[in-house]
Amino acid sequence: MLRQPLLVLARSDKVKKLVTSMPVSSGIVARYVPGESTDDAVRASDELVGKGLSATLDFLGEDTLDREQADHTVAAYVGVLRALADRGLAREVEVSVKLSAIGQALPEVGEKVAVENARTICHAARNAGTTVTLDMEDHTTTDSTLGILRELRKDFPETGAVLQAYLHRTEADCRDLAYEGSRVRLCKGAYHEPESVAFTDKLEVDKSYVRCLKVLMAGQGYPMVATHDPRMVNIAGALATRNGRTQGSYEYQMLYGIRPDEQRRLAEAGEKVRVYVPYGQEWYGYLMRRLAERPSNLTFFVHSLVSTK
Repeated sequence: MLRQPLLVLARSDKVKKLVTSMPVSSGIVARYVPGESTDDAVRASDELVGKGLSATLDFLGEDTLDREQADHTVAAYVGVLRALADRGLAREVEVSVKLSAIGQALPEVGEKVAVENARTICHAARNAGTTVTLDMEDHTTTDSTLGILRELRKDFPETGAVLQAYLHRTEADCRDLAYEGSRVRLCKGAYHEPESVAFTDKLEVDKSYVRCLKVLMAGQGYPMVATHDPRMVNIAGALATRNGRTQGSYEYQMLYGIRPDEQRRLAEAGEKVRVYVPYGQEWYGYLMRRLAERPSNLTFFVHSLVSTK
């Protein structure tokens, strides 16, 4: 019942102003976001790799209409990729990029700027010895994001895609992207979408996730199973076995701070597990989407907020 209100609050400037007065190190914020700087991101990555896990870093920010801010985000990615290479972490740590953070939403020139900026990040990733995955955002950007993905894959075929199972269209998109060499992260979706384009009932979302997972596991690509749901983890493993996939021909992905014991359990069982690590000052929208997924954390969150005042 709390999910939709929390997603609405994720875009509330008034609530954002209140919440972002909290230090990033406080309470529930630190549970999901390890810090704001490149050093924080690299430190968290190093710790995860030391536990036998991989990581993908997301420099938080989205919906920018400012060219300078987009350039700043690109520079942050280039910097963190250089730092990962210097620390010998690039083999196990990649980056995830929201196109709206690097110019996609700029009037008239958005797609052109986003492609140019994404190319810069992909070049830096390749030079570092790692890869880039393009995050998916709300449904209004899906066609644009997939179009930019196709353009990038002409020169950087290793670029990963993200598909969201709650959208009606996603099973068809999975079929289009389940080809050899294609890396596809399948998640359930975390934006407030209308019923006209998305499943809103949890059971229907779960059913769609399984249908999409079947397509990806049967395809020739590299599925990245982004879920914390024990049932989906088990189904993914069964589908991998059914399709003759060996460990390492797919991977599980989970968010930083969520089910860390399960992350380690899967890794110790020989599975590839990648942890999504967000960092940076623009953590508010990300945090609210995580609370929407796990409303049971709301009491802890409110306590953390009150205790800092």
